[in-house]
Amino acid sequence: MKLYDYPGVPNPRRLNIFMAEKGIKFPRIEVDLLKGEQLTADFRLKSPNCDVPVLELDDGTCISQTNAIARYLEARHPEPPLFGATDQEIGLVEMWNQICFTNGFQAVADLFRNGPDWFDGRALVGPHNYDKIPALVERGRQRIMNFYDDLNQHLAHRSYLAGNNFSMADITALVTIDFAEWAGVAMPDGHEHLHLWHQQISQRPSVVANS
Repeated sequence: MKLYDYPGVPNPRRLNIFMAEKGIKFPRIEVDLLKGEQLTADFRLKSPNCDVPVLELDDGTCISQTNAIARYLEARHPEPPLFGATDQEIGLVEMWNQICFTNGFQAVADLFRNGPDWFDGRALVGPHNYDKIPALVERGRQRIMNFYDDLNQHLAHRSYLAGNNFSMADITALVTIDFAEWAGVAMPDGHEHLHLWHQQISQRPSVVANS
């Protein structure tokens, strides 16, 4: 197997933290997003949405999309469970992972890709070109602030987002917050529960190794 990757950007970072937690390693091929290598015809055969990461199996089958790859790896390497160990945990992890991606990650992406000049005509990841919508920058900023408020409240009496164990939901939330701070929307003061959670999660070896 081999992993098509571009270290440091948010979605590959989510998968790299996940793999580090499980101790999984694959040979890697870097796809230079800045040079547009993800948009080539050859790579599109591996990744229909023209993005990374992509896991290529030994038989040539390619799995793209971070959650899809993580689900595949969870099935092959169930320990430690990062999508939940019980039926209730599985449901909670799926719920919070999706909430964090929809309300947080996508909000940051809206703000980020509809602002800088270098995304002209590429406001959305994928095989098709879309013009930027400047109004989404401010809406993205508002959504991120609401995301911070909601997580801070949710973490008031718990150490992890879903159940009693570290999970993919925590990975998505952490990477989203770091992505937002890099995009200029830092966690506000007064969110002590969120700050404490972020500080503790950031100290995990898997996160330190992929920071």
